[in-house]
Amino acid sequence: MKTAKFLLCIICITIIYSCNNSGKKSVTSDNLQGTISISGAFALYPMTVRWSEEFRKLYPDVKIDISAGGAGKGMADALSEMVDLGMFSREVSEQEIAKGAWYIAVTKDAVLPTINAANPFINDLKKQGITLNQLKRLYIDGKVKNWEDILDIPGEHKINVYTRSDACGAAAMWGKYLGVNQEDLLGLGVFGDPGVADAVKSDIYGIGYNNVIYVYDINTRLKYKDLEVLPLDLDSNGIIDGDENFYDRLESISQAIKNEIYPSPPARELYLVSQGKPKNPAAVKFIEWILTEGQQFVKEAGYVKLATDRISDELKKLE
Repeated sequence: MKTAKFLLCIICITIIYSCNNSGKKSVTSDNLQGTISISGAFALYPMTVRWSEEFRKLYPDVKIDISAGGAGKGMADALSEMVDLGMFSREVSEQEIAKGAWYIAVTKDAVLPTINAANPFINDLKKQGITLNQLKRLYIDGKVKNWEDILDIPGEHKINVYTRSDACGAAAMWGKYLGVNQEDLLGLGVFGDPGVADAVKSDIYGIGYNNVIYVYDINTRLKYKDLEVLPLDLDSNGIIDGDENFYDRLESISQAIKNEIYPSPPARELYLVSQGKPKNPAAVKFIEWILTEGQQFVKEAGYVKLATDRISDELKKLE
């Protein structure tokens, strides 16, 4: 009789343990459910995908739908409440705030000038870099037309300029760095960050601009094959000095962004936006998690963590 009771007790304990450890629900005390819809900036898309993967390990009953299409789409979708959250990669304007835009910073990155790694002038370009004034003459008034114009040598190898065709934060921040709006930038319009990167990779005389995550491989931490960064000559002295040379690895450019050595713009914070404070409990929990536990994945994913005091300020927006 005692043996039977003992076995029954063991069976009951086993059943309770199995129920409590079924699936992945036991890792959290919160049985969160629902769907979160997100669209917008290419800049924030890879980071948001990584965050969603890690978040769903804790909350497997939450479905997260994410699509990239540019910051403009993210804001439009959020304001029209087609999505819970928009991914946004430039400053939120007063007009957007007047329409009800609520926004919260989640990480940082930057826009970099990109050229083909097989550019015939690559060695001289990496030594000399390009000044802000030269970029203005290239992207705004079109007076710089050839690669020799940058290096101040004779020759006529035409620069093929690429810009973004979609309303996006990368172009807005690149334009702001040059002192104009996206619409004022010269160049052949290409859709999306991957599109510009592919165009430059396929054109040895091409120049474009890309968000950091589309320049560096997060696995090797090196620049993608066929893609190179054209260094910014920040002091305009015609030489890339040691303190301006931070493009070889993902860690070095990230540190330059964090320390504000790389200029802002084109470095900037990245945001999640919505029409008013998010109403979806799952979306609110996701944002809270991003600003706390989720920050541990930022560096690995190729982005820059927000400062501790900045995170504290942003968390107050959820109260």
